[in-house]
Amino acid sequence: MTPALQVRNMSKTFGGVQAIADVSFAVAPGTVTALIGPNGAGKTTLFNLITNLQPATGGTVELFGQPIGALTAEAIAGLGLIRAFQTARVFPGMTVVENVAVGAHRLMQTPGWRQMLAATELPMGAQKLLEVIRALMAAPKLLLLDEPAAGLNDTETAELSAMLSAIRDRGITLLVVEHNMSLVMGLADQIVVLDAGRTVAIGPPAEIRRNRAVIEAYVGREDA
Repeated sequence: MTPALQVRNMSKTFGGVQAIADVSFAVAPGTVTALIGPNGAGKTTLFNLITNLQPATGGTVELFGQPIGALTAEAIAGLGLIRAFQTARVFPGMTVVENVAVGAHRLMQTPGWRQMLAATELPMGAQKLLEVIRALMAAPKLLLLDEPAAGLNDTETAELSAMLSAIRDRGITLLVVEHNMSLVMGLADQIVVLDAGRTVAIGPPAEIRRNRAVIEAYVGREDA
């Protein structure tokens, strides 16, 4: 089966500093892959390289078998790779419906609905869920989420987990950067662990949980 996402030997340097070093992994269609690691491990940088927001120093990325390294971010989105960012981006002065409809801007003309609650009145948990729903409006085949549970309480995190499970059940592939280990271990089919820009381990949650290299690099740190 052709992977939904294939990352091969990805690397990135900033002024001589190796931020990403020879990272390779594949994401199977219809699954959830979690990308975890300590702060500064290179997770968001890797997201930027995959979506071509930053040029890679080396390596290749394929989306359902098609190389996308030379494509613009807009062209990549047109192929079905959609990204939601870590900070919820609510457009001021727009309703919830209008904010959600923004996600479908490349697919249709959006009518000017104004009959719903102002989005700026939403609590943080609702704003984060809105960010995910808006990304779904772009009809993704592969959805990248950067710390979707950041700032959420336990109840909101449980709601997010249920939503992401439902998204996977609809056949949409997910790649998620996340620090909430309870969410990751309960949701992910595969976990990719980064430390200092390098791959430490790749495997299912049960295997990652007892991996000594992961414990030393991530769980075992005093700040973890």
